[in-house]
Amino acid sequence: MKLDVNALRYLTKDDFRVLTAVEMGMRNHEIVPAELIGRIASLKHGGTYKVLKNLLKHKLVHHDSSKYDGFRLTYLGYDFLAIKTLVNRGVFASVGRQIGVGKESDIFEVGTEDGTVLAMKLHRLGRVSFRAVKSKRDYLRHRRSFNWLYLSRLAAIKEFAFMKGLEEHGFPVPNAVDCNRHCVIMSLVQGYPLLQVKELPNPDTLFETILGLVVRLAEHGLIHCDFNEFNIMIDDDEKVTMIDFPQMISVSHRNAQMYFDRDIECIFKFFRKRFHLSFDKKEIECDDSDVELGGSCRPQFSDINKVSGVLDKELEASGFTRKDQDDMEKFVDGDVEEDLGSDSGESEDADDTAQHINDATLSGFESLSLTKEEGDNLHEGDSEANQNILRQHTSNEARQSSEMAWEDRQVEHHDSSADDNSEEEEEEEHDDDPELEKRLTKQRQRAIQAARGRRKGITSRNSYKDKGGKSSHNSKIQKQLGSW
Repeated sequence: MKLDVNALRYLTKDDFRVLTAVEMGMRNHEIVPAELIGRIASLKHGGTYKVLKNLLKHKLVHHDSSKYDGFRLTYLGYDFLAIKTLVNRGVFASVGRQIGVGKESDIFEVGTEDGTVLAMKLHRLGRVSFRAVKSKRDYLRHRRSFNWLYLSRLAAIKEFAFMKGLEEHGFPVPNAVDCNRHCVIMSLVQGYPLLQVKELPNPDTLFETILGLVVRLAEHGLIHCDFNEFNIMIDDDEKVTMIDFPQMISVSHRNAQMYFDRDIECIFKFFRKRFHLSFDKKEIECDDSDVELGGSCRPQFSDINKVSGVLDKELEASGFTRKDQDDMEKFVDGDVEEDLGSDSGESEDADDTAQHINDATLSGFESLSLTKEEGDNLHEGDSEANQNILRQHTSNEARQSSEMAWEDRQVEHHDSSADDNSEEEEEEEHDDDPELEKRLTKQRQRAIQAARGRRKGITSRNSYKDKGGKSSHNSKIQKQLGSW
C-alpha cells in the first residue's frame, strides 16, 4: 500500500477527532453508524458529515451502506493516527521512502529532528497473500472474532516486546525505540538481507554463527519460527542481525520441536544451495551425545538445555509454560503407573471385588423390597379412594366456592376410608399383578395432582378483585365468601 503523507499536513483537529471516534466505535462495531460517530466526536459546531466527507475523499475511511449508513477505518487512516501520535511524542519528524515490503508489513524510513534515520514498520495483516492468520499465528489466543486492524496492533505490540527483551539479553536485534497502534519504530540496520548476498569470504564461519543464534534462542526459552535468509541481515563486516519477531513461541509449545527443526533445516538448505557447503561428512563425525554451539553438526531439540534464562515467561511467549508442562507430565506418568498397578493386581483382587459388589447389591435389593412392601400397602388400598376423588372433582367443576369446604371434608373422609381398606387388603397384596400396582400408583399420583391443581384453579377464579368503579353483585358475594 502506498503511504502518501502529504494529506497529513492539511488535516485539521476536527478531522483527527472524527478519525479517533471511528476507531473507538470499531471496538464493538464492524461498521460504525454515522450517528454514533457524531455522538463520540462531539464537535462543538456539529458538521460531522462534512468532516467524514473530507476523510472519505482522502481514503482514510470507507463508507458502507449495505445494511445501514456507516463508516470504518482503512489502513491509511490507521497509519495517519499512529504517525500523528508518534510525531506529537517527538519520536520522528519526517517520513521517507519505502525500503521493504512483506506479506505482513511495510517498512519505511523516518527521520528525527537531528537527522537520525530510523525504520518504521507498519503491520498490515489481512492481505490476500497471507490471510491464514488465525491458523498460522496466535495473536487471537482465546478470541473468536477479530478485526484486521486489531490483529495488526497485537502483532506490533508483540514484536516490540520481543525486540526489547532480546536486546536486553545481548541478542543482535535492532534497537526498539517506540510503538503505537500497529506501528513500530526501530533503529535502521546498516546491512543487506542474506538473500541478496551472493558471495562470502568465510561462509563456514557465518553458518556456525547463525546456528549458534538458533541454539542460544532455544536456551533462553524462545524459538524464532521464521528463521531464514529473509529475516537475517548481514553487513560488510559479516555481522548478523535478526529481524521479524511476532511469530516467536516458547520452547514449551506443543509444536516447538517441529518449528526448531524447520529453522535449522532452512539454514542448512540455504547454505547448501547458495554457497555449496557439504554437511554430510560433518554430521556423521558429530557425536550425538554432545552438541557444540560453534560446531557444524545439526543441533537437536532434545539436547537443548534451557538454563540461560526465562525469556518465554517474561515476554509471555505463546505456548505452554514449563510448569504446566511438568504438571502434565507428572499427571500422565501417574495415570500410567496406576494403570500398570491395576493390571498386575487384577487377578488377585478379582474375587474380593466381585464379593463386595454382590454383597452391596443384595443389601440394596433387600432395602428396596422392604420399601416397596410398605409403599404397596398404601398404594393398593388408596386406589378406590383416588378414583372417587377424581370423579368428585370432575363433577364439581361448575360449582361455586361455597361448596369447597364440603369438598375438602369429603376428600378427608375418602382418605380415612382408604386407610381402612389398606389394612383389610394387606393379606392379598402378594397375589396382585405388579404391573397393575404400578398403573394404580401412577393413577393415584395423577389424581392427587389433579385435585390439588383444580382447587388452586377454583380459588384463583373466585379470588376476583374489583379494580374500581361500581361493584357488581357477584363481587359482593365473593367478598362475603372470602370473609367466611
